[in-house]
Amino acid sequence: MARTLFVLFVLCIHVSSAQFKSTPEQDSIRAEIRRATQADYQTMLDQLHISEIRPGANGHDPNAENAVNYDEKKANPFPHYPNPLQFNNGKKVSSIAQWPTREKEIFEQLDREMYGRTPENLPAVTWKLVEELSEKKGGIDITTKKLVGHVDNSAYPTISVAIELSISLPADINKAAPVILKFSSKRPSWLPKRTSRPGADQWKINLLREGWGYAEIITNSIQDDNGAGLTSGIIGLVNKGKHRKPDQWGTLKAWAWGAGRALDYFGTDALVDQTKVGITGHSRYGKAALVTLAYDDRFAIGYISSSGAGGTSLFRRNYGEIVENVAASGEYHWMAGNFIKYAGPLGWNDLPIDAHHLIAVCAPRPIFIGTGNDGDQWADPRGMFMAGALAVPVYKLLGKKGMGTTEFPKAETTLISGDIAFRQHAKGHTPAPNWLTFITFAKRYFD
Repeated sequence: MARTLFVLFVLCIHVSSAQFKSTPEQDSIRAEIRRATQADYQTMLDQLHISEIRPGANGHDPNAENAVNYDEKKANPFPHYPNPLQFNNGKKVSSIAQWPTREKEIFEQLDREMYGRTPENLPAVTWKLVEELSEKKGGIDITTKKLVGHVDNSAYPTISVAIELSISLPADINKAAPVILKFSSKRPSWLPKRTSRPGADQWKINLLREGWGYAEIITNSIQDDNGAGLTSGIIGLVNKGKHRKPDQWGTLKAWAWGAGRALDYFGTDALVDQTKVGITGHSRYGKAALVTLAYDDRFAIGYISSSGAGGTSLFRRNYGEIVENVAASGEYHWMAGNFIKYAGPLGWNDLPIDAHHLIAVCAPRPIFIGTGNDGDQWADPRGMFMAGALAVPVYKLLGKKGMGTTEFPKAETTLISGDIAFRQHAKGHTPAPNWLTFITFAKRYFD
């Protein structure tokens, strides 16, 4: 019987049972999630008629046959990338008037091969204010609203979805303010609580000092971050509890849909300038933030942090996380089922598009690509920069500016003079050191 290579299921927060003392109940829940995830994954493989996929990069054992590559000399097996300004028939885009037609082609490929098709006629969301608080943050008086978005489940009452959202604004504002919406998650009850990291709220304080607001949407209140959850959440609700088909949307698209519903709510709040709402996320939530910016042109700007493969890092690169990692049982739920093909019967170079196409369809809106240095290699900082550079011709076609260079800059170099911005800080896998630079970049568009 053909052997299916499953990569060990990784919990959404990358915490193994060896890192803390777990209870039998917690172990049981994790085991059930792994079981249900692999069952769903096998169902998708069966639909695709795939019996085996190639193993992903092993980031833990440098002596493994499939050890992760961090050698730049081996990083570019496919140095030629598909041109976002070339139609599927081979003709080149020669004018701004032709871009919408080419953009439609790109979205079709992104939908079919990467992120999945968002269903039509999705259920309505009704927002309810559950709590309003007067607080202080960094010595600034703020008003925080906590809301729940109840998704209409009348078509399938077995599954309920309640989106959790909070928004905080300076208490003394008297006109509509810009807001940055951040993807966050709520730690599952079956995992021990974490202590808050020092400085974790500094990004909020920095925004408040500008007179802006911040908001957080809880991703796992929209859709769980594992394959076991694909028959629940908004994806399961729309599918009435059934498994996905290969071209249907994945979790990244579902989270993006939830962010769009938050933006709908902001349009009803007189103190939020709906034309100046940005989206941000880090790591897997950076992937979601990029998908959100690409697919919902109402978002004015994006801070895409350490998003790696599936985000701003090129899939044709052999550096850090690769196609096979994203297509395996621990991450496949982010993508359309069709994406798994590129880790099995097809290869990376068979992809008709790559990360630079996703950045390109964000144009002409500004995008800030942030990453770290040591400790962030898995996300492939150079691959993210390269994707930004490959999207520049589209921005230029639409009258905007690129990063000003095609040479990968040294860490701590700030490239924010154009509409695609890039900065690699020197402190690992964290968004924190780039926040002030992003705010400086965003002020060009918000002030």
